[in-house]
Amino acid sequence: MSTSIIYSVLSLGGLGLLFGIGLAIASKVFAVEVDPKVEAIREALPGANCGACGFPGCDGFANAVASGKAPVNGCPVGGAATAEKIGEIMGVVAEAGEKKVARVICQGTSCNAIEKYEYLGIKDCKAAAMVAGGSKSCQYGCLGLGTCVEACQFDAIEIIDGIAKINPEKCTACGKCIEVCPKSVIVMVPYEQEVFVDCNSKEFGKEVKSKCTVGCIGCKICVKSCPFDAIEFENNLAKINYDKCTNCMICAEKCPTNAITANFEKRKKAYIDEEKCVGCTICKKQCPVDAIEGELKEKHRILEDKCVGCGLCVQKCPKGAIELK
Repeated sequence: MSTSIIYSVLSLGGLGLLFGIGLAIASKVFAVEVDPKVEAIREALPGANCGACGFPGCDGFANAVASGKAPVNGCPVGGAATAEKIGEIMGVVAEAGEKKVARVICQGTSCNAIEKYEYLGIKDCKAAAMVAGGSKSCQYGCLGLGTCVEACQFDAIEIIDGIAKINPEKCTACGKCIEVCPKSVIVMVPYEQEVFVDCNSKEFGKEVKSKCTVGCIGCKICVKSCPFDAIEFENNLAKINYDKCTNCMICAEKCPTNAITANFEKRKKAYIDEEKCVGCTICKKQCPVDAIEGELKEKHRILEDKCVGCGLCVQKCPKGAIELK
């Protein structure tokens, strides 16, 4: 009896050893070499696995960068610092892309927007949207039930007075909130931008005003008042071309419904260094709001009450005598 047990143990041990040797050989023969660059890139990434780069997680992005299928600055969560690290690994210079953040383009708070009915269902925007488009009279507005809040991995969204608000300092531009919003009321905007059309309605005039007091009514006053042709008009809604916008904020001042918002506290003013100014009048001719005075060969002066801080004079001055502060 004991002998048969010994033989069984030895047999099993022998088989185990044989299989172990076989697996060891197979692991060597069929081993897939891992590019050390992939591992280095993976370590440099923040590890959010959010998919905002367009690839399945950080591993997918690392492989794509190493194989040349993705740019070194393709991780919106890591930003410039991560792009610089990956650029060093790949031996290229990482171009600093413009930082973007998500923004809810709606001001339909409880005091601005009219409700069609009281919603008592599941606290989820997608579920609410299935019931007659949601409780908001404006079918394009934020429902404020927090589906985007749940989707955000970075605690960058909160519900304030019935609508979602995104903290740009916490936002990483991962795009998860955009994916889950049933009203498509969240968009990406430049981090440095200070002027926004905070409305998503495609309706016109009275239809908008009867549902929301701060909606875009399609009057086109902003389009006509913009000195830089930075405002476009599509589907009854004003849209800012951020590539052309100088943050002069004139459109926000002119908007009759306050659908365009601006951070006037950050509006800059131009200042002329008289020691550098040669009185060429180029800046005066270029100023869209007549905020510069001075004759030819005289020192020029900025009229602060007129200056909107657009920066056009700074760009055009041949002597570098003007700066924004």
